Amino acid sequence: MDCWGSTVSGGSWALLLMALAFLHRQRRIPGKYGRYAAPESRCCPARLGWFLQELPSFLLPLVLLLLTDAPRNRGATEAVLLLFAFILHYFQRAFIYSFLTRGRPVPRYIVWTSAMFCSFNGLLQGHYLLHCSPLNRQPFSGPWLSSVRFSTGLLLFLFGFIINVHSDQILRCLRKPGEVVYRIPYGGMFEWVSCPNYFGEIVEWFGLFLASWSLTVFSFFFFTLCSIGPRAIRHHRDYQRRFPDYPSHRKAFLPFLL
Repeated sequence: MDCWGSTVSGGSWALLLMALAFLHRQRRIPGKYGRYAAPESRCCPARLGWFLQELPSFLLPLVLLLLTDAPRNRGATEAVLLLFAFILHYFQRAFIYSFLTRGRPVPRYIVWTSAMFCSFNGLLQGHYLLHCSPLNRQPFSGPWLSSVRFSTGLLLFLFGFIINVHSDQILRCLRKPGEVVYRIPYGGMFEWVSCPNYFGEIVEWFGLFLASWSLTVFSFFFFTLCSIGPRAIRHHRDYQRRFPDYPSHRKAFLPFLL
């Protein structure tokens, strides 16, 4: 398949504009799910809702990958490896996290809009990495700096992925099945920030951007930062409001900074 360059470029810039719009909205009104969901919302069960909304970002890039010829050089292999990392994240979200979560029911419109976004972004990232990335034209002996950047980015992705999964496990263990209470989490990165699950996801996508060095992957990283960064700050303030003894040294989602 040929690279749809103008479509990918337009989609990337659209994602950047969506990120800025989302940042503006999130600073005023939190996403209406989880602890901020409106009581009158029509909801899906938490496990079904998370599965449906995360599935397209796993399934659509996987289909693109299966329809693509095997890589013919080192750069193309690296691009496929980055797509595997993307698919790994959403496999965990769709098939593991969603069936273990003890979160609140998810409003149906959130499930629908999230599934639409995951479909758009899954196709955008998948097509870019498989057909448009400069990595696909890189010979077997690429520049040393590119190799270091790629390896560092991939290690950052794995580091963030581990933090994300471990932090979700800590949060899950705070509740018994059926509970919707909130407790102070301890352990892991919770010793430094209130939302290490968000920190981990941001690190994942920054690592993928660093490895790919592309506007398209950067636009997704930036969208993630703009969407869950303000939410992490709200969570942090909510913890402080709920618990007078909440650890004062914790930041919201960036250790020692914010």
